[in-house]
Amino acid sequence: MEMAKILQVFVCVFMVAVAVEVSAENHHVVGGDGGWSPALDINSWLSGRVFRVGDKILFTYDPATAESIVELQSLEDFESCNLANPIKMYTDGTSHVELDKEGTRYFTSGNLESCKKGLKLPVPVQAHSEFDPPSPFLLPPPFGPFDPPFRPTPHFGPPPPEAPSASTHLNGLSYVLFVGLALCYMGV
Repeated sequence: MEMAKILQVFVCVFMVAVAVEVSAENHHVVGGDGGWSPALDINSWLSGRVFRVGDKILFTYDPATAESIVELQSLEDFESCNLANPIKMYTDGTSHVELDKEGTRYFTSGNLESCKKGLKLPVPVQAHSEFDPPSPFLLPPPFGPFDPPFRPTPHFGPPPPEAPSASTHLNGLSYVLFVGLALCYMGV
């Protein structure tokens, strides 16, 4: 009986550790529902966001409009829109980027005119701190072979009301872990 209690406590501690680790990532959808386009207000979108190692960025854009994403090597290339020597180009319309190390990463439009008009995104990536509260984990939107491609739609009239940020939704796994912990606590 004593061994069963020890095993139960071990399983509960393990589940908490997994929940904290899983919840440490955020998925940032650049531009929200509007995606990556010349209409994107980068400063508003960046306001209050913190990017950490392990987070992911999702760019959605319409390649038919000559938009693409270019990751540049330096602040100088970023500021001058020098697209001649990119680290990587993203052209598929749905680009996932993992933030795998500290430092600032520089993303711009692959369209020189859009870049010169300000369609560029600096992403300062910070390390996790032991004092960081866990962030909610987000599932990226489903993009599979049967999903419709991203197509920006014109908006007429007043802007739609603000929807909750994509970085505020909890992952279903967190719910399952919570229920599992509750069951462990009750001794089920």
